[in-house]
Amino acid sequence: MCSIHHRNAWIDVGDDEGPLRLHYVEAVASDNARKDKPVVLLIHGFPQTSHQYRHVMAPLASHGFHVLAPDYRGAGKSSRPRGGYDKATMAEDLFKLVQHLHVPLPIHVVGHDLGGMVAHAFATSFPQATASIAWGECPLPGSSHYEACRFSVAKFHFLFHCVPDGLPEALVAGREGLYMQQFFDRLTVRTENLSPDTIRHYVEAYSRPGAMRAGMDTYRAFEADARRNIEVRQAQGSCTVPSLLISGALSSHASEAAAMGAEFYTSPKTALVEGSGHYLAEENPADFVAKLVAFFKSVPSASDLSD
Repeated sequence: MCSIHHRNAWIDVGDDEGPLRLHYVEAVASDNARKDKPVVLLIHGFPQTSHQYRHVMAPLASHGFHVLAPDYRGAGKSSRPRGGYDKATMAEDLFKLVQHLHVPLPIHVVGHDLGGMVAHAFATSFPQATASIAWGECPLPGSSHYEACRFSVAKFHFLFHCVPDGLPEALVAGREGLYMQQFFDRLTVRTENLSPDTIRHYVEAYSRPGAMRAGMDTYRAFEADARRNIEVRQAQGSCTVPSLLISGALSSHASEAAAMGAEFYTSPKTALVEGSGHYLAEENPADFVAKLVAFFKSVPSASDLSD
């Protein structure tokens, strides 16, 4: 048995706009106290929300984990402040969330797409609080892969989202479904696993006032993210947190994952989610969970988990 709850936390982030509301989904096996469970933090991407992890939370909890899937700042049911969309600030939000919840540290951090960038910022900002990091399906700002693809047609939205003064938001307003659908159409292999209802869920989330602006602001911060990632690597060296680059076996990101991981991590591992395109947790949730659990159990602090 597994209990799943939707909750809200109000986090003091020192912002003039007041506390940041972070909505999160929590899953834990109901037969044991959550305080005894190692924590897995699942960080979603764009244009999605914590909803993308709906198929994997209960299975992860059944393996003995306390699972948290927040909507990061600006997304889903969380607050949409005017600033703070650099990935270091977004990672600090989530660190403050786990502190607020008084969960045991260190935790396992999982990030997909833009959430992978936040996960990297989490691991490099709070390495002592990070048992492991599993991330992928994103060109990390500051990496060679990012520099090689950021001006490509396939990544047109990297530049489009960065146009200032609200022009992209104005052009997309009222056409959120049309705009978002093309991401799912281009990047999904198992299209039957992202139903029209699922896509409508995401479209509704990004049609709320300020939501698309916040989503695009995460892209407007990429150059600041790139500078920060390079500066941290130069100052601290490669991150020593146990790392897994996880990609869809049929995704275009898979071929770049190993090299990108090696730029920023010591001894990174790689894994492919079978038959999946970009949306790993939805296209093949069972294999996604299997790859994560195998990795978590390979980390010394998690080696005593039961099967």
